Amino acid sequence: MISTPDVSVDAVVIGAGHNGLVAACHLARAGLSVEVVEADDVLGGAVSTVERWPGVRVDRGSSAHVIIRHSGVAEELDLARYGLRYIDCDPWGFAPAPSPGDPGPAGRPLVFSVDLAATCASIEAACGAADAAAYRHFVEVWGPRSAAVVRAFGDRPSPGRLARHLWPLGAPTGGRPRTPGGELATDFLGSGDALLDRWFTSERLKAALAWFGAQSGPPMSEPGTAAMVAWVALLHDVPPGHPVGGSGGLTSALAARLAADGGRITLGDGAARLLVDGPPGDRRVTGVQTASGRRVTAPVVVAACHVLATRELAGDDAPPALAAAAPAVGNGFGLVVRALTDALPSYPGTSADEALQGLQLLCTDRAQLARAHGDWLAGELPREPVPLAMSFSASDPTLAPAGQHVVTVWGQWYPYTLADGGDWDALAEPAARQLIAAVDRYAPGFADSVQRMYVQTPLELERELSLPRGNVMHVEMSLASMFTFRPTPALSQHRVPGLGGLYLSGASTHPGGGVSGNSGRTAARLVLADRRPAARARARAGGTIAGAIRAVRQVRGGRR
Repeated sequence: MISTPDVSVDAVVIGAGHNGLVAACHLARAGLSVEVVEADDVLGGAVSTVERWPGVRVDRGSSAHVIIRHSGVAEELDLARYGLRYIDCDPWGFAPAPSPGDPGPAGRPLVFSVDLAATCASIEAACGAADAAAYRHFVEVWGPRSAAVVRAFGDRPSPGRLARHLWPLGAPTGGRPRTPGGELATDFLGSGDALLDRWFTSERLKAALAWFGAQSGPPMSEPGTAAMVAWVALLHDVPPGHPVGGSGGLTSALAARLAADGGRITLGDGAARLLVDGPPGDRRVTGVQTASGRRVTAPVVVAACHVLATRELAGDDAPPALAAAAPAVGNGFGLVVRALTDALPSYPGTSADEALQGLQLLCTDRAQLARAHGDWLAGELPREPVPLAMSFSASDPTLAPAGQHVVTVWGQWYPYTLADGGDWDALAEPAARQLIAAVDRYAPGFADSVQRMYVQTPLELERELSLPRGNVMHVEMSLASMFTFRPTPALSQHRVPGLGGLYLSGASTHPGGGVSGNSGRTAARLVLADRRPAARARARAGGTIAGAIRAVRQVRGGRR
């Protein structure tokens, strides 16, 4: 644990995950003195990379970055100047044939490229001309809609703001509505499965797109999941990417940017409690005390950690909105196997260039997804796990020495609490072997190539990355936990009513999990917006101490 002296700054950020670092960078760029405090010895939270085995760099959380490639966060902070370089995943998706030995259409894989024409050609070869034409039209229709969702994700959540982002999609054009309002509402509020059934006939195509959409958490049978499927429309413009050197390349660049603007990061000495002062009804944070006892005083605290961790840090000072917060954390999310192999997966009937650049969506029938989710609901391990594989060492030689590879295998819907009381520490290896075997069914010989494994069960995700119940999204991503409901209605505006100066960020808040940086940027914008009235009031007061006190009271009174 690091021992450093007490300090006073303009803002302290709790948590050095990517959202916390994005918030800190925006505040420091605006001229504020900023310190980030982090309990972990590793920078980046779930966006980090470590040397898991000698010479082998392995991601601890995310690997493929999707939303941040569209959010504009990396460009606004000029992170390329600070070392961030993405390798495009192109093709960004691959779905194997259910019958690899079949030379006909049933034996052809689906390959999703940035090039829409090439993608449609792959769909036509495997699923027929009708679905290829439907997919092209789907991208044309849902491209603008998904772009509107991108804008809504980057803005504060409110019904009015959401309507402003989505309303133009149905606005009149030449006297006729572009999209009937009822159809638009049905599409956005409906399920991903229903959307796929309306557009396509091939179950193989629908399964691949449903498995992509399900990466946000809910099964595509749930209401409000249509937009999660439709995000694919944007990937024909900008694909997912993997930072050179691992996912932690993003947070390393953020740290370098922060340092260039005078900000500071303290690892290994996280916040132990919030410092709070003021009379009842006008309580405000005054900083944090760290685990070592150090005090970092500041009029602004950005809690870029899980909302339940923020509640614990507030303790008896938590106002009702925070003390009563009971977000939908759920019963786990998934299981990850980080495999060191001596060969890359080899899928019959396709080349490595087609299959290994992006997400290997190893699902050919939505019934597989339904069974896995049903087992999760019952508190059981999936009888038939559905894998998603990623092998970025195929395009990034910095991850492993020659002749070795890192393959990440993700299995979704693994419960944190098992109905039979099973012990995850005992179940980790057999569950991992079962998931590896599921990949081997599509890529024969893969299981034999595995030399070592690092297994992140839901319990281990909680231990290693401070993710309660192993939920990598912090809070469920169902419709009832999004926008103005996230993490709860009372806390959805990134502020904590009854505790001035405290701002919320991270995956617990809008727009949710995934690598986007949106939440950190929004929190920073709120901090800066709230400082402007105070600065104007101080200027009007003439700069005296008594005037400054009056100014602060005026600003507080205006917000109550």
